[in-house]
Amino acid sequence: MMGTEKNQSTAIVFILLGFSDYPELKVPLFLLFLTMYAVAVLGNLGMIVIIKINPKLHTPMYFFLKHLSFVDFCYSTIATPKLLENLIVNDRSVSIKACLTQFSSGATCVLTEMAMLAVMAYDRFVAICYPLIYTITISPKRCALLVTVAYAWGIISSIVLTYSLVILSFCETKIIDNFVCEYALFLSASCSDTHFSEIMLSIFTNLSEFCTLIIILTSYVFIFVTILKMHSASGRYKAFSTCASHLTAVTLFYGTIFLLYCIPSFQSSKLVMKMGSVFYTVVIPMLNPLIYSLRNKDVKETFRKLMHLNTISQ
Repeated sequence: MMGTEKNQSTAIVFILLGFSDYPELKVPLFLLFLTMYAVAVLGNLGMIVIIKINPKLHTPMYFFLKHLSFVDFCYSTIATPKLLENLIVNDRSVSIKACLTQFSSGATCVLTEMAMLAVMAYDRFVAICYPLIYTITISPKRCALLVTVAYAWGIISSIVLTYSLVILSFCETKIIDNFVCEYALFLSASCSDTHFSEIMLSIFTNLSEFCTLIIILTSYVFIFVTILKMHSASGRYKAFSTCASHLTAVTLFYGTIFLLYCIPSFQSSKLVMKMGSVFYTVVIPMLNPLIYSLRNKDVKETFRKLMHLNTISQ
């Protein structure tokens, strides 16, 4: 009986509607999302290259930023091409196996990004509150360990969540009003008991959000207290400016979570939920490298040098 159910599930497909409800906007949306995806790819890969080639940027803060850019690049590449494909093809079907692969990869990136943002908050906390022991506390080995923990948490959580979906049965082709394979869509499409899957989702998502937010908020409480105690206005400005980019990225990331999943009026709108998915997969990966580069003199200087060398070579 189990074998029959599994065979049925593998033969069934999901149909991702995407933005097919707005056929008149198909071309403008395609061009918009393609442009945003190109900016996200170039911005994140460019950030990785700039950090790698500039010795001034070989510090823990930029080491973490390099990995954040890598995660953003991966997440954007996992989801955006399917979004673009859905805008230009008539056949929007996707196999359950492909959908599970997309979900698993995307979940790894999202959960890793949560952990990475918490690690970066801890790094700023040590740098501002304990500058004299910063190089000892945030040593190269500690940096590697923190990044490894962030990736490990994302991968392990994703494996558990994916397993909780693999054990479900799907009895019929399901039309899904989105362009990405989200966890809730699998639950709504399943014809078996989803209680275990819902428990796993609740445990791992709440644990990730709670633990990372606690680390971030606690770090910034101590950071702001330390900044307020500084007597020099230039010192306060310098300390705050080093946190401004990260604080902006955290606000965008967790602000979207709060709007989409904590406010009932937003949850009731399918279009808003769909736009929330766009925000995660396209907008945030595009904005992060811009946020971190616009206020950073070293990054902008390295970028200008690269552009100058490129002009000379041509």
